[in-house]
Parts: sequence; structure tokens; C-alpha cells
Amino acid sequence: MSGDQLRYVSIEPQMAEELEAIELASFPSSDPEDLYNARELRAVAEDYPEGSFVVCDGDRAVAMGTGVRRNFDLNEYQHTMAEFFPSGFSGHEPDGEWYYGTTITVLPEYRRRGIGQRLYELRKQVCRDQNLRGIIAGGVLPGFVDHKHEMSAADYVEAVKSGELVDPTLTMQLASGFEAIGVLENYLPDRKSDGWASMIVWHNPEYVDPNRS
Repeated sequence: MSGDQLRYVSIEPQMAEELEAIELASFPSSDPEDLYNARELRAVAEDYPEGSFVVCDGDRAVAMGTGVRRNFDLNEYQHTMAEFFPSGFSGHEPDGEWYYGTTITVLPEYRRRGIGQRLYELRKQVCRDQNLRGIIAGGVLPGFVDHKHEMSAADYVEAVKSGELVDPTLTMQLASGFEAIGVLENYLPDRKSDGWASMIVWHNPEYVDPNRS
């Protein structure tokens, strides 16, 4: 799979150190303790390699989109990243009905090239291939820092949904077919967003309930 001379490949354990460096470079306002480290990325690669993708420019990794399978109740969606993904483990549930997107990370110099959208499409294909209910994720809100003194995170998300405001991440997610069903408090500590994230969902239109007769 390629596009714009970039290659999209499945994650492998030996990529872990390089991918950790991408995380650190992409989220400078986050505490490194709250980001993926090499040990955790190796766990993701070993537990669910078909669910995570690395974008390469030649032999250099420049972006990644990782995720695992989880069981999840959309009616009880409040959670934090630390609760769902304890340090050192992938959080993968082999029988999970949902694909939980854990991170999409793109080096700054490779942004605005459609990489994020392509990674979302690859995640959707995983859901189709494995008959998963869809994709769920806590979405960072990078644009909230410019508005957090004048509105709540919930109001900010509603303003982005209505088109009144544009968020670099959430606007793209909405354009990719996701719904923002609420906000997550203290989801991932970040001094710019004050820890807020949007709860986003994409429903797989091809999903077939195996329990239905």
C-alpha cells in the first residue's frame, strides 16, 4: 500500500524505539510518561500487529496509527487512557467487539499530506475484515487551547461539530465519518488541552451481529 511515495506497513516489534521517538516529537506538551514507550509499542506489535500501521518514507518511519480490540459500552464512555491502557501492556482484548484507536502520530514535517485520513481508512478496513462494531477513540483537541478560557470543552466540541470552529484533529475526524458523542475529562494529561478529549465513534456499516439468528 503506498501513496505520495510513502509506504504503509504493519507494525513490527523492532520498530518500537523509532516509534517512541516519533511520539515524543509529535506531542511536546505531553508528559513522556503519558505517551507510548518502546516497551508498550512492542506489546502492541506482538499482541495485535494487524491493527497497527507504520508509515515509512524510504527506510524511515514518519508516522503511525495504532489500536487494539476492546469491549466497550458506549453508554458508559467516560474513561482515561491510563485506566484502559496500564503501563507496559497493550490493553488488547482478543474477543473485543470494537477497534480502539490508541494513537495517530505524524511527525510535524509530514503533516497535511493526508496521512491521518489514510490511517483511518486502514483502521476501517480492519473493522470490515474482522467484523468489528467500529472504531472508538479519545480524540485530542489541539485547537481547544485557543478557546479554553472562553468556553468549556463540551461547548468547543459542539462548535466544531456545527462548523463554527475548526479543530486540526476533530474536524478531520468528523469529515472521515466519525461522530463526537461527548467529551472525556482527564483523558490524557496535557497542559494545553487541560486533559480534555472528544469521545469519537465510527460505526462499521458492514457489521453483522454474530448472536443474531
